[in-house]
Amino acid sequence: MSNIVYQDLVFDEDAILNLYLNNEWYAYTNKKEQLFSGIKNSLDVIAAYDKSLLVGLIRTIGDANTIVYIQDILVLKEYQRQGIGRTFMKMIIEKYPNVRQVCLMTDESERSRKFYESLGLEDYSKQNTVGYIVKK
Repeated sequence: MSNIVYQDLVFDEDAILNLYLNNEWYAYTNKKEQLFSGIKNSLDVIAAYDKSLLVGLIRTIGDANTIVYIQDILVLKEYQRQGIGRTFMKMIIEKYPNVRQVCLMTDESERSRKFYESLGLEDYSKQNTVGYIVKK
């Protein structure tokens, strides 16, 4: 594994777009200005770098007291399964030990489920709760 450095994101539009495009998150890249504004207004944006290459990021939104919502977690495909996503998640969970709700929404896949459950996260249904989203 490379020597990955975790730090605050150095805002670079091209590097950010490359990361989102690499993960095929076109709903974000089709609205670049909205994406950049969202990143700039996030609670946290922690990046992973291999030398100067942006290889991943995690960003959160929320009030940092009652809720922290993990909005995005991305890792370049060629860097996945090297512990970067796990490190990101642990960093956020450890940063907010007294926040009652640290949550996220993700795609319904066995891979995602196993990843998040391995970090101690539970499906909403196991907390006797349900999530809703405005239909667009």
